[in-house]
Amino acid sequence: MQASKRLALVAGETSGDLLAGLLLSGVRQRWPELQAFGIGGPQMLAQGFEAWWPSDKLAVRGYVEVLRHYREIVGIRTALQQRLLASSRPDVFIGVDAPDFNLDLEANLRQAGIRTVHFVCPSIWAWRADRVDKIRRSADHVLCIFPFEPELLAQHGIAATYVGHPLANVIPLVPDRAAARARLGLGDRETVVAVLPGSRASEVQYLAARFFATAARLAKARPGMRFVVPAMPVLRERIEAAIRDAGVEGAVMVVTGQSHTVLAACDVTLIASGTATLEAALFKRPMVIAYNMNWLSWQIMRRKQLQPWVGLPNILCNDFVVPELLQDAATPEAMSQAVLAWLDAPAKISALQQRFTELHHTLRRDTAQLATDAIEQVLEG
Repeated sequence: MQASKRLALVAGETSGDLLAGLLLSGVRQRWPELQAFGIGGPQMLAQGFEAWWPSDKLAVRGYVEVLRHYREIVGIRTALQQRLLASSRPDVFIGVDAPDFNLDLEANLRQAGIRTVHFVCPSIWAWRADRVDKIRRSADHVLCIFPFEPELLAQHGIAATYVGHPLANVIPLVPDRAAARARLGLGDRETVVAVLPGSRASEVQYLAARFFATAARLAKARPGMRFVVPAMPVLRERIEAAIRDAGVEGAVMVVTGQSHTVLAACDVTLIASGTATLEAALFKRPMVIAYNMNWLSWQIMRRKQLQPWVGLPNILCNDFVVPELLQDAATPEAMSQAVLAWLDAPAKISALQQRFTELHHTLRRDTAQLATDAIEQVLEG
């Protein structure tokens, strides 16, 4: 094996950037002279990644929302593909999640003789099962973050490796709640609710007003309750405007980033459906999952859903272990009642924490090494 490798990667949003950053840290240990380039965010940049475009260019969710950005996104993909096939041909292309962007790109690159790896199996077990044919055409190998996925893919002739979930190694089995509260300036006896309305502009657009109207109801029901919001820098202004509109400025603390510190510190979280719900589960925190999106996008997605759950903790536990309030059900009344129900049920929280601890052990693997081993096998052909 030559010492230097050229890897192209695409990570399409905050969670993908985090996963890719962790992957790059392991890959660079195997190949110290690694050149890595493509589309990425700050976690990847910290690993020496050369970002031709920032990952937030692809951070769009929902059919209608994607249509609004379709021309720009397709233009980026076309330009990236041309560059990878011409002057910057990589040894392997790794698409990190973002299947709507990455799978078509992978198929074209693979057809041109570039080896391809897809990191994070698309959720064909949850919705859009027809996507399996595209995965087979696109990826030489799939790196799976959930243990049941390689067997499912093997049934369709797709090579795959379970590498564990990188977040399970980053997040401690026993979070230090006291230290997290000290860092945020919160008292040990304060009731703290983490409010996470999403990492995309479209999520904040549809969820922030609902979430902070919920905070207003909770503050009225339990005076002295504190709310902490870990905000992406580009979304902070929108979030602070929603807080002012809800009239809860005095009760809400907004911090830049620090989502893990906030989750470690809280008693319960009101959280948008997505990767952050798995992070909350790994921090052993009770949660209320909520989501609201464009009506047409919701109708299309609902028809493609294969399971009764949308939240990752519920999918992985195969049960409604935490409440989900989706679309019209995501009202401030319902969300505040669900949050209060957790705060009034310590025995239920204890049982949930035990279940989440078992899940944490299942997902904890040496992800960087397992992923790098699989990438090396792909490179060897």
